Amino acid sequence: MESLSYKTVSANKATVQKEWVVVDADGHNLGRLASKVAMILRGKYKPSYTPHVDCGDNVIIINAEKINLTGNKLNDKTYIRHTGYPGGQRELTAKVMQQKNPALLVEKAVKGMLPKNKLGAQLFRNLNVNVGAAHKHEAQKPKTVNLNDLK
Repeated sequence: MESLSYKTVSANKATVQKEWVVVDADGHNLGRLASKVAMILRGKYKPSYTPHVDCGDNVIIINAEKINLTGNKLNDKTYIRHTGYPGGQRELTAKVMQQKNPALLVEKAVKGMLPKNKLGAQLFRNLNVNVGAAHKHEAQKPKTVNLNDLK
């Protein structure tokens, strides 16, 4: 009698199939876009997902300046940083940050949804956010993904 094998196959660095993906941020809400991009970076849409391995895709986000913030978040949402000196706490609203560097707004949202460890830092390196429709990764032949089709 031939027995079936029900072994769980765990992905590793050598067996992972990484792809390049383009996501257009035009018309998407910031948090909803960030959560889906974080899941793509993590590899959770793949059947070979392994929690402790970087098995996600490389993501290129274009049109970061066209992202939506609902409600009063544009004026009320604040980003706090510290210079390291006494009294060096600085605060920016989402509106000011979107005017100065809209790519940073998207990067902060995605980074906050990744794990806070070495793996999360490695996954964040697979993210490229661009202002405008042009990006410098045409040589990788990225495929375009519609976030509305993902669950």
